[in-house]
Amino acid sequence: MLGKNDEFSEDFRNQFEMLMRLRRDVRRFRTDPIDEAVFMRCLDSFQLAPSVGLSEPWRVVRVQSNDARTAALENFEAANSKALSGYTNSKAETYAKLKLSGMREAPEQIAVFSDDSTTKGHGLGSSTMPEMRRYSVVAAITLFWLALRAEGLGLGWVSILDPDRLRQDLDVSPDWHLMGYFCIGYPERRNDTPELELVGWEKRRGNVPLVTR
Repeated sequence: MLGKNDEFSEDFRNQFEMLMRLRRDVRRFRTDPIDEAVFMRCLDSFQLAPSVGLSEPWRVVRVQSNDARTAALENFEAANSKALSGYTNSKAETYAKLKLSGMREAPEQIAVFSDDSTTKGHGLGSSTMPEMRRYSVVAAITLFWLALRAEGLGLGWVSILDPDRLRQDLDVSPDWHLMGYFCIGYPERRNDTPELELVGWEKRRGNVPLVTR
């Protein structure tokens, strides 16, 4: 697979680009269960992620019980109702029609936190920029997202939540900062274009905003 100078083949690069292009933020899931070995293999991708000072600050909570899922869903619905009230006119109408969570259908759900108090890494790289721990968790989530897509699975990132309430409901450390709640499963349908673009909520930029100094 590797060519000269440790470069991957053109075919591999094309496949990798395709994987990135086909990654979607999924809201509509089938309820089919996920094979446990496949799910755990995807979770292992967290261990491949870069982290500041090798701190590995990610903390993953697998949300399986009815009580925990109900609490998370109620949290989302309250936060979503509040968010809707902040929009007016056509944006409010569009927002009301958006499906922003697959929490009722997705067979697997996890909450991912950043442990801001971890001593692992001995503070390297985070004494001046403590937010680097959280950036490290986002990098790990991105690898997890791609690993799921490579298995034919989808991920939906739910950010419309009260993080303090969720942390209490899941009974985790107050030092853990919520990065996101994730719904995982087989997509009900596949789109090459992001759903928010399809409904006219927003458009992608055509290029990367690059500034040269």
